Amino acid sequence: MDPELELFVKVWLTAVGSLVYCRQIAGRIPGGPARLLAVLPAVYLFIALPFQLSVVVLGAPTVFYLGWLANFKLLLFAFGAGRLAAEPPLSLVEFVAVGLLPVQKSKGAESSPGNRFRLVLESVALAAILWLSSYREFIHPNVMLILYGGTIGLCLDLMFAVTSVAVRAAVGMELEPQFDRPYLATSLQDFWGRRWNLIVTGILRPSVYLPVRRFTAPYAGEKLALAAAILATFAVSGLMHEFIFFYLTSRATPTWEVTCFFLLHGFCVVLEDQMKRGGVRRLPVGASRISTLGFVGMTGAWLFFPQLINYGVALKGIEECLTAIAYVRDRMMVM
Repeated sequence: MDPELELFVKVWLTAVGSLVYCRQIAGRIPGGPARLLAVLPAVYLFIALPFQLSVVVLGAPTVFYLGWLANFKLLLFAFGAGRLAAEPPLSLVEFVAVGLLPVQKSKGAESSPGNRFRLVLESVALAAILWLSSYREFIHPNVMLILYGGTIGLCLDLMFAVTSVAVRAAVGMELEPQFDRPYLATSLQDFWGRRWNLIVTGILRPSVYLPVRRFTAPYAGEKLALAAAILATFAVSGLMHEFIFFYLTSRATPTWEVTCFFLLHGFCVVLEDQMKRGGVRRLPVGASRISTLGFVGMTGAWLFFPQLINYGVALKGIEECLTAIAYVRDRMMVM
């Protein structure tokens, strides 16, 4: 993995240089179409750079951070919006850190013992899943689906944790909140809007949800504007997941199953909202949690996971994790 690590460093150094350009040169242009033209080269780079990497465990975070989050921040910045256009202006180091990663100024609180214990448990759980996956030929496919789902959730949480440690040490900032106990969600609104991958929620709200709602409200009324904003947000999320899957599957032709997954959930969230506004009685909390997680799990098995499994992405990621663990172990033995 040494050559791939070297390429990984080059990709991120290029990204840093692009953000320096955006602040020092493009940032001097007033927000609007002219600034948009100035930042488009960086947007193109952030789309192209992840495709230089072939290792999933390095490329997946890169395509997520650069291809999605950083580009949406740059598009907001082009029109004088978002955190990159904050007043007073961010320092160069802050601009680069906020532009490339989902970070915020540190509140000075160190990681609590509870959080550290949770990360240890998650690491043990991920190790157990990786070990079980080596016996996948003896495991029922439905059980493997559950294991793949657990792997994605654990890898996301641990990826954010590693990023948080690195960012805190390098620039004294901390990661934005990522998850808020999604297993306690009592509705799809609660799951997607307040508990699951809050970093994505935080970037989609100012870049898609609020603009669509503001634009459509004068013409369609507040009720339809809300529905349009929700559907547009889920549609964009689906398309960005298709982009990530396009990278993960080595440029395989999209099947649009992932987009259908998010559009289905968008329609269901709109329906939930209408039912709540109509006074429909809610299920008890326990039943709401089971039905919410059950719906997410079943629709995920139907529409979200097939591409990852059929193209061998999940298996490749697991094998790379095992290779990385062996690599670190061997290096530690040499030291």
